[in-house]
Amino acid sequence: MSFRDNLQHLRATRNMTQEQLAMLLGVSRQSVTKWEAEKSYPEMDKLLKLCQIFECTLDDLVQGDLTGRAPEPKTASIPVGPPTDICGYDEHQRMMAWKVPTGVATILVGIAIGLFFEGAVDLASVGARDGLFVIIVLAGILVGLAFLVPAGMDHTAFIKAHPFVEDFYTEDDRLGARKAFTVGLIMGIALIFVGIGCLVMLEEMATENVALFFLLFFIALGVWNIIHYGMLLGRTDVAEYNRSVAEDLEVEDIVSAQLDDERREALLASKRADQKIGAVCGAIMIVATIIAFVLLFAPVLSSPDPDAFEPLGTSSAWFWVAWPIGGMLCGIVTILMKAFGKQE
Repeated sequence: MSFRDNLQHLRATRNMTQEQLAMLLGVSRQSVTKWEAEKSYPEMDKLLKLCQIFECTLDDLVQGDLTGRAPEPKTASIPVGPPTDICGYDEHQRMMAWKVPTGVATILVGIAIGLFFEGAVDLASVGARDGLFVIIVLAGILVGLAFLVPAGMDHTAFIKAHPFVEDFYTEDDRLGARKAFTVGLIMGIALIFVGIGCLVMLEEMATENVALFFLLFFIALGVWNIIHYGMLLGRTDVAEYNRSVAEDLEVEDIVSAQLDDERREALLASKRADQKIGAVCGAIMIVATIIAFVLLFAPVLSSPDPDAFEPLGTSSAWFWVAWPIGGMLCGIVTILMKAFGKQE
């Protein structure tokens, strides 16, 4: 019995389409089609994952005869019907929608607490009057990174395992996400306004540190709501996820991924376009930095008495303008290059 026959039988007995099996394995549907047509053969890691999915041994899957084996009750089957989330995409995105805003909000809350206790303890003995503020802020940043860094690593690993996800969201799912985002956005803006109100009311009644604490605390809550519900809305755009894979994966990952030739070429083309944009923007910012240093030092070096030189009113006072202009040029170049690329 051939591997193809075993695979077709195991997939059929579990009501599993080629697209669903491809999502579980992190490959394209065309790859599964080629396996079942005996035009190609899966790599060892995919074979081992198939054994886990269908609860069989590698020898039975490749060389044995599994066509007579009925599916075991404990083995999960995929119901017949519209596409479903079988690779954990929704759960992963919901996890990201909790960890990312929590990490950002924790950093803001750390700054707020640091401002609240700023100057409360004199650490002048160690040469730092505001040392407690710095310690609390750094602690908040570390706690925030404890959420952000693992979330980023998990997302990178998920993308590598699932470079393509079939869109399984319904219009009702998208409508619910849009409504939730609207409510979350309004709540976030309202919380930020509450923080501003606290700053205005407490400015005369309490110390500046207390007023700033409540301002940043409510801003952190507002930012959490906006990011959280924004990411929940963004998760329903599966097409955008599939397009963004090229930005997060390296060229080697795209080449080694088991994708059909058309999709692989599309991802590689998108990756090459992003690399060109990055190179052009990098060159623009290098030129902007050179211009900034020229504006800063040229008038001083050309002055008869550099020690008595007053930069106010001269070009050296405007050296910082080079970087915002460089950033705007990068934005313009990015828009034009992406538009030109789409036309091509």
